[in-house]
Amino acid sequence: MESNKNKIEIIEQHKDMRIVYGIVLTLIWLLLGLLYISYNVGWQSFISLPIGDMGTFLEGAFAPLAFLWLVIGLFIQQSVLAENNRELRDNNIQSEKQTMAIAATELNARQETFFKIADNTRRQLGGISGLLLQSGKGPQGDKAFSESEFMEMWHLFATGDFEIFSRNFLVLAGKGVDLQSLFYGTQIRCTHTDNFIMNFDRLLRLARDCDTNGIISDAQLHSAHGLLSSRMRELHPRIKFKRYEVTRSSSYLDQIIKSAQAQNKDSNA
Repeated sequence: MESNKNKIEIIEQHKDMRIVYGIVLTLIWLLLGLLYISYNVGWQSFISLPIGDMGTFLEGAFAPLAFLWLVIGLFIQQSVLAENNRELRDNNIQSEKQTMAIAATELNARQETFFKIADNTRRQLGGISGLLLQSGKGPQGDKAFSESEFMEMWHLFATGDFEIFSRNFLVLAGKGVDLQSLFYGTQIRCTHTDNFIMNFDRLLRLARDCDTNGIISDAQLHSAHGLLSSRMRELHPRIKFKRYEVTRSSSYLDQIIKSAQAQNKDSNA
């Protein structure tokens, strides 16, 4: 800002000096004209000149002054236009910075809102997965988990471990348990599973709306809830879901390699 002020002051000084030079040259020219009339023409002869001759004389005498001030005016106008362009560029830069700051503030606000919603949604998903697991593997199902084990899991859920049931589903998948019957074996299980997929997909859309580099979305997809939702979608008997899009580590590393190669080319050029 100080450098801009200094530039503006220098421009103002240049404009003032041009005006001063113009005034000095004008006075010198007028003085020379008066001396010319006094010594070469004579004031009496000058006054008695016909109107046409006097007009021709004055036109020739003041034409250089008119040209001088026209040139000075053009230079001053160019300086003013250049100054205005600089101010416009500075204003555009400031506006761009303000726009970026506003966008960053808005993004932060959306991210904060997302994390508040995400906490409640994760709790909701944990409750749905708990009911689903209890329906298939609890006392009402094949009794793979005892009532005391479920009480312990619900206790962990109540203390903030909202993915305890989703993790147990993933453990069962690792043991080769048929998850499709657990997800879609009965009408109530189908309802729980569809609710789980719907709520997780809505959470994922919110994450992508406030995510600039995919890190928030990837965190959701690689969580226990995200992995369980992927299995539910794969095994759905009626709908052919698209696979979730995640950031591939190979693609990310390829981008880093290409960027490094481009930098090396630029440094060697």
